[in-house]
Amino acid sequence: QVQLVESGGGLVQAGGSLRLSCAASGRTFSLDAMGWFRQAPEKEREFVASISAGGGTTYYEDSVKGRFTIARDNAKNTVYLQMNGLKPEDTAVYYCAHRRSWDPSTRYDGYDYWGQGTQVTVSS
Repeated sequence: QVQLVESGGGLVQAGGSLRLSCAASGRTFSLDAMGWFRQAPEKEREFVASISAGGGTTYYEDSVKGRFTIARDNAKNTVYLQMNGLKPEDTAVYYCAHRRSWDPSTRYDGYDYWGQGTQVTVSS
């Protein structure tokens, strides 16, 4: 069993920044890849970014490349999503996800545990 708790969401103006955090417990965090997904109203959940267990491999959805950065601190059992240059179309609930594998994935079905989500709202 893995528990994931996200934090750091909020309301920000376009062009602003937020940093999301996801604290994990219940399993050896340093052996498992992690990911971030988001879901806007009336849309399907979509991949945002993922990172390997050791942090050496990262993947990003095309629309966030160059603006978002995923990172992890295995000593703190925490994964982060630094979001810069936010746009109104980034507005969504952001979810942290756990993957029982060293390597990351962009697929929704590659993750077995999910956090409760944190709302990010970007005003124009």
